Amino acid sequence: MKTYKKKRFWAATLVVQILLFYVFSMSGIMISLFENFFEVQKWAHQILFAWIPFSIGDVMYILLGLLILYYLVKCCKKTSRSNAVLKLLFIINIFYFIYQVFWGMLYFQTPIIKKLSQQQEPDLNKAKQLALRYLDQCKLSRELVKEDKNGVFVVTDLQAVQREILAQQQKLPKYISDKKGLQINAFKPSIFKNVMSFTGILGYYNPFTAEAQYNAELPSTFIPFTTAHESSHQLGFAREQEANFIGYLMGVHSENIELRYSTEYFTLKSLLRFIIEKDPDFVESVLRNYSPAMKRDRLYEKSFVLKHQGWLDDFFGMTNNLFLKSNQQEGSITYSYFIDLLLNYEN
Repeated sequence: MKTYKKKRFWAATLVVQILLFYVFSMSGIMISLFENFFEVQKWAHQILFAWIPFSIGDVMYILLGLLILYYLVKCCKKTSRSNAVLKLLFIINIFYFIYQVFWGMLYFQTPIIKKLSQQQEPDLNKAKQLALRYLDQCKLSRELVKEDKNGVFVVTDLQAVQREILAQQQKLPKYISDKKGLQINAFKPSIFKNVMSFTGILGYYNPFTAEAQYNAELPSTFIPFTTAHESSHQLGFAREQEANFIGYLMGVHSENIELRYSTEYFTLKSLLRFIIEKDPDFVESVLRNYSPAMKRDRLYEKSFVLKHQGWLDDFFGMTNNLFLKSNQQEGSITYSYFIDLLLNYEN
């Protein structure tokens, strides 16, 4: 039998790949090569897939899932088990290789925090000052946006928000980002929006098609900033909290009031999450001083989350946390790196 038709060959190949990419992750030269390749790859993928009105990446995931399920079923039958295991190992090898080349190695880029002139530990008093500032800014911005019949903030022109995000990509500080924004609209609502609402996933970037997916069922307070966050991944920022920071830079200076309010509100909530562990009374005071309109938005967010809580939320939260930590990130429930970036940038 030919070597590539043996299970041991593909199992060994997977192990070699894991070791090889681990070695690559410690080489600045190799990381730079992957960064340069990403610039070409994202342009090619967005040209190929952005014009399609639905998420082609989601369709790929569905087909891949069905294929894996088919071979898993075949594994349960003695007559086809050996061949099915071989096919599964082959699929895993291909998937792992493409993922690492297209995206995985970008997790090991130079952290943004090292590009900032000052690198100080998060200061509680500074965080409180910023929280009060963003509370005031949120109040002002909230008065300028539209509401639905229940008095809750609603995005009226998502296309305008998306165009503004693409424009803001060109205005990022050069000392933070020299990545190229392609001005191609590849933002798409996810096919899996109903499932996403029960998992706590707001959006995701598809590294195989360079599409930025968002959950269209989310409250409007989430959608503009989530879109900016996913566009940061499209630029090539892999770490979640760095994508938050780049999304913050795009939104906080925006002239689009819907994007700016969503960004200011996200920033305020992030600061309060950081502060609450050390001074819950301060956080309670800030929440009491929300404007009536902001309180309606917060109540609607809370009702949405409570409505969609369940075991899927817990499961995906746990698996996402493990994934982030495996890629040199702090985990989904830790906001301190975004706060680090925010406070150092403000300084």
